[in-house]
Amino acid sequence: MASSPPTATRPLLELEQLKMHFPITRGLLHRVVGHVKAVDGVDLTVHSGETLALVGESGCGKTTLGRCVVRIYQPTGGAIRYRDEDGSFADLTVLQGASLRPYRRAVRMIFQDPYASLNPRKTVLQIVGESLRRHDNIGGVELEQRVAELLRRVGLRPEYIRRYPHAFSGGERQRIGVARALALHPRLVIADEAVSALDVSVQAQILNLLQELQAEFDLTYLFVAHDLSVVDYISDRVAVMYVGKLVEVGSRARVFAMPKHPYTEALLSAVPKPDPRLRSAGARVRLSGDVADPANPPTGCYFHPRCRYAQDRCAVEAPPLRELGDGHRVACHFAEELELAGVAGA
Repeated sequence: MASSPPTATRPLLELEQLKMHFPITRGLLHRVVGHVKAVDGVDLTVHSGETLALVGESGCGKTTLGRCVVRIYQPTGGAIRYRDEDGSFADLTVLQGASLRPYRRAVRMIFQDPYASLNPRKTVLQIVGESLRRHDNIGGVELEQRVAELLRRVGLRPEYIRRYPHAFSGGERQRIGVARALALHPRLVIADEAVSALDVSVQAQILNLLQELQAEFDLTYLFVAHDLSVVDYISDRVAVMYVGKLVEVGSRARVFAMPKHPYTEALLSAVPKPDPRLRSAGARVRLSGDVADPANPPTGCYFHPRCRYAQDRCAVEAPPLRELGDGHRVACHFAEELELAGVAGA
């Protein structure tokens, strides 16, 4: 299980009021009639050397946020401040073209689907070595040696470099994806549901590999996930997201043991309990209604139509993400008053 990083670590990444709104168009002229607010004003800090897990239901904006950080998407608004090795900060949202090139090396991504994320027409040598060719102008024998060493480090045989993706299992494909992400010695890796498509036994292997690589290469992870059992195993801190907004951020131990937002409580109640003695420790919190529409969210707190603790204030006033102490932040008007159930033994 991951341990909390030292509090003295400096921020590697700072998100300030980050927004990603996708336009909704209609008619032959593609007139914009609204926006899907996939990410809507997120403030988040990622510290050097830590694993920060970003969790929430499908469609809450987790993957979109990760793709904004690696600049697959151009954010609609806000700032993504990345700290260079010299200590200076650069706002990745304003960089374009060649000026983004140094950060393409430093910030890499492991994609969710190990089948769709690898080009079936390219060999492992071409897939893993592409970034080395483009950024370091490496080719020939040197490229083969570098790729072979990367394959060894992620647990694959170096003679596999001539094979195509169809010759590998799902776990082996994800190891290839990890090797590709590590090729340029990044500082920050966005792991987008990196184990969700794998069998449980293979999940454990990949998670252990990620932790080994983090210790060896001093990596920082933004780990996007919906499986809280995986999050409990690998993360140092947890950020809970609901309909494009953060609702709770804190250390893994504190969020799992003492959640302060009703949505976090509902997520934690769904975590499977392998010990039969713990299964009666808390009743499952079943949310009523559907997830709010990010194109037409409710007024006030986005979660209030599904919240069993909601009061009149929740329907008209949006709660800010505020500090409760020890780095624990929550967006709930009544966080201090509620006694919410966590995970027994967390």
